[in-house]
Amino acid sequence: MDTAKATNTASPTAPKRLVIIPTYNEIENIEAIIRAVFALEQGYHILVIDDGSPDGTAVQVQKLQKDFPDRLFLICRSGKLGLGTAYITGFKWALEHGYDYVTEMDADFSHDPNDLPRLSACCEIEGADVAIGSRYADGVSVVNWPIGRIIMSYYASVYTRTILHTGIMDSTAGFVCWSAKVLRAIDLDAVKMKGYGFQIEMKYTAKMKGFRVKEVPVIFVNRKAGTSKMSGSIFGEAFWGVIGLRFRKF
Repeated sequence: MDTAKATNTASPTAPKRLVIIPTYNEIENIEAIIRAVFALEQGYHILVIDDGSPDGTAVQVQKLQKDFPDRLFLICRSGKLGLGTAYITGFKWALEHGYDYVTEMDADFSHDPNDLPRLSACCEIEGADVAIGSRYADGVSVVNWPIGRIIMSYYASVYTRTILHTGIMDSTAGFVCWSAKVLRAIDLDAVKMKGYGFQIEMKYTAKMKGFRVKEVPVIFVNRKAGTSKMSGSIFGEAFWGVIGLRFRKF
């Protein structure tokens, strides 16, 4: 079910900015994160892409649409189809509806909504084509993660940077602002990885196509409510997928 119909309420000269939030069982976070984004002055719109959450996440979004009919949109999918496919769906929807900048963000407050304007400004004012909310651009900026997960995440980026020669400190970051021209230039149907490897693949593709990718230091805070969707298979896909990317032609 696709209940997404876009209406832009911002100034005709202002960029159209969309935040995509993929969800699966985020009932404990979804209302708070939506209201936090809408409390910002930049006039963001939100597209929630829910993968059949049995906890009623989508139902809660539908209730909130009554309060934000022109800014909050929802796409419901039939099941857990993967983080990457959720974002690809959202990117295509954003391009179809004329958005200028599209930001990926988690629902669980691990990404601080107050950092959204900094990512937007990096693209809109500083001229970046892709702005990454980076955990590792300025040391290690992670709060309340188990040390094992910090090590795994950090060295996943080191591994990716070494194999692909991207210079990106946080290749697996999921807090990213994309200019629409980047999304139009990438063949979204050709993106292969579905888990967190998707984040690596998208950034690498943008770099190989000559776009300017810039990292903005942020503090990543482990979720306080809900359950993490991370699994060993996600890291396995990313590990082998990076090797495949090294030999892909653009």
